[in-house]
Amino acid sequence: MQLGQVRLVAFVVRFVVPFVARAVFAAEGLAVPLDEIARRAGVGIGTIYRHFPTKETLFAAIVHDRLALLADEAAELAAAPLAATAFHDFLARMMVELKDKRDLSEALVGAGIDVKAATAAPSAALRKSLDALLRRARAAGAVRSGIRVEDILALVSAAIHASAKTGGSPERVLAVISDGLRPPRR
Repeated sequence: MQLGQVRLVAFVVRFVVPFVARAVFAAEGLAVPLDEIARRAGVGIGTIYRHFPTKETLFAAIVHDRLALLADEAAELAAAPLAATAFHDFLARMMVELKDKRDLSEALVGAGIDVKAATAAPSAALRKSLDALLRRARAAGAVRSGIRVEDILALVSAAIHASAKTGGSPERVLAVISDGLRPPRR
């Protein structure tokens, strides 16, 4: 295999396969077999198994990548000119991303995989970026004092869980959370 082909395969395995897998799992559920993911990604099943020996390793890669993307987005928004808008927009984005991550995380836990260990680096990056975004939003008067990153993550997690259990609107729950995070009006 020539160098250009090696790079193309590496690109496909690193980006295309997880992208395709994420879309397929979201549309059809987590039971879709790896050979179907390989077919839709345009690679051989051997390529999939060489890089993702089990479906759980593919799930872990997807969760890892999604958290890394969220961390990058939070870091970019932390430098955005409108800190208040950026913070509340990011909360909405986090709700969407983490809602989908929940199914994958549950599958990993069910397979005995330590999700915290598998996602330690992007989780730490997300916390750091979210902290910067939160500090800017607080300084802009968009978030009450005393709110910490842990509070935000707990609220988002609880909202996702509650929406899934009750069938309630995640958007409505997010609106209530956002209102509760704002400083009291005087």
